Amino acid sequence: MKAIILCGGFGTRFLEKTKTIPKPMIQIGKFPILFHIMKVYERNGINDFILALGYKGKIIENFFNLKNLNKLNRAYYKYLNLKPKKLNWNITFNYSGLKTMTGGRLLKLKYLLKDEKFFLLTYGDGLANVDIKKLIKFHKNNQTVGTVTAVIPSARFGALNIKGKKVKTFSEKPQSGEGWINGGFFCFNNQIFKYLKNDKTVLEEKPLESLAKNKSLFAFKHFKYWQCMDTRRDYDLLQKQWKTKKILWLK
Repeated sequence: MKAIILCGGFGTRFLEKTKTIPKPMIQIGKFPILFHIMKVYERNGINDFILALGYKGKIIENFFNLKNLNKLNRAYYKYLNLKPKKLNWNITFNYSGLKTMTGGRLLKLKYLLKDEKFFLLTYGDGLANVDIKKLIKFHKNNQTVGTVTAVIPSARFGALNIKGKKVKTFSEKPQSGEGWINGGFFCFNNQIFKYLKNDKTVLEEKPLESLAKNKSLFAFKHFKYWQCMDTRRDYDLLQKQWKTKKILWLK
């Protein structure tokens, strides 16, 4: 099964870094976050990738060559004190336009997926220890067009449970209480292309809204680790987890 990773955005919230590199190339430790995402899939037996490129996409294509990947792979396992496993990735690079939206990027990949009954998709800036095998099984069992991994994000601030003047409980990083959100890590069948119109199509707007309305979008609830990289705070948190080897997306 193929896994698509959307790598084409401008990363405007990280201008201090994305002036020179695309957001998926921002490093966590000495490895691009894109590499970490691909490792999440690899751990679940997925080795066939399509990288949907846009802004500064050539940097990604040049970086992810076989010689460099093998070098990265050895360094990765050395850092984790694990026996190296041979890298067996097949990577297809597809330049899908500079200003193309998420649904438009997926639409441009239709010809690469014509023989695929199912495929996976996620964003190039989020990590999770999602059980991809269970996600695929969930999707197939429900015979639906789309499945989205649903997560509850951590709150940005510590939560206080107060009784009178006393703090009854304190939680530094509680769940936000905002409910389930889109955590990426999708599974689709090829009927999704009926909902995609052109380069301006935003996957998260009319296509997914229509799937939900038609009862063709299911939620795979993920209760464990999930972390996006939308802000500097997110970036610093991921760096800290890697540096201290509390690498929750590998648990």
